[in-house]
Amino acid sequence: MSEIAEEARVVAATDEGASPTAELHVDGLRVSVEGKPILDGVDLRVPVGQVHVLMGPNGSGKSTLAYSLMGHPKYQVTGGAASFDGQDLLALSPDRRAKLGLFLSFQNPIPIPGVTTVNFLRAALRAQGKELPARDFIARLGEEMTALRMDPSFRSRYINDGFSGGEKKRAETLQLAMLEPRLAILDEPDSGLDVDALRIVADGVLRVMEKSEGRMGVLLITHYYRILENLTPDRVHIMHQGRIVDSGGPELAHLIESEGYDPYISAGSAAAAEVTSR
Repeated sequence: MSEIAEEARVVAATDEGASPTAELHVDGLRVSVEGKPILDGVDLRVPVGQVHVLMGPNGSGKSTLAYSLMGHPKYQVTGGAASFDGQDLLALSPDRRAKLGLFLSFQNPIPIPGVTTVNFLRAALRAQGKELPARDFIARLGEEMTALRMDPSFRSRYINDGFSGGEKKRAETLQLAMLEPRLAILDEPDSGLDVDALRIVADGVLRVMEKSEGRMGVLLITHYYRILENLTPDRVHIMHQGRIVDSGGPELAHLIESEGYDPYISAGSAAAAEVTSR
C-alpha cells in the first residue's frame, strides 16, 4: 500500500470514530533500548470505554511500553505485535498513531520555549483535522482550563517552560481534554502532585472519559494507589521484568497497597519459569 493510501486509510478510520468494540491489542511485544532488552513478551488488552492501570516496580518496563506504543524511535521493537481498532500500530509513524487517536501524557514533559499553549493546541487540533473556529476554540479552551483550575495566563505561557510539577500535569491533562483521543496512555500523571492537584487531574481524566461516551480507553501507569481513590479502574495489571505477571480487578490495587509487589512478582516469575521449561 502506498504512503498516500495508508494515510487516507488512517484518517478515514479516525473520522469514523472508534467502534464500541475497539481495543488496544499487544501480543508478545519485545522491545530493546540501545541494544538492551526491556520488554520480554508483553500481552495486554485495553478496550475503549475502560480504564486499565499498569503498576510495577521501577525499571519493570512500564514507560518503555508507553513510548513503544507511540513509536518513539529510541525504542526498537524486536518481536510481537501491537494494534488498535484492528490497525497495525507498528507500521505507523508517531504522527499517524496520533491521528488514529493515540495520546501519550509524559511523566516528565519537556519545555518548548517560544511555543505558547494556545498556539500549540490549535496546531495539534489542526494536524488531526479537528480545527475549530477561533471563537469556539477559545471558548472551549477556557471551559477546560476552568475545570482544571488553571489561570487564564496559561494560554500565553510557553509549553512547560518554567512550569511547576503540578502545572505540567495540568497542562498535559488540558491537552488530553482538548484533543479527545480514542486511547489515552497516561505515564504517571500523579507523580509529584499534592492531594488537591491529584484530585483535579483525576477529575479531569474522568471528565474526558464521560464526554467520550465510552469511546475512549485509558492505560494509566502509576506506582501509587492514591490516584485510584479518584479514578476507579476496570482492570489492574502488574508488570515485572518486561512482562505482565498478574492481572485483576480494582481490588488488586488495594492488595498491592497493603502487601507490596513481592507476592505477585514471585508468583509471576514462577509461572514464567514453568512455561519456559516446557
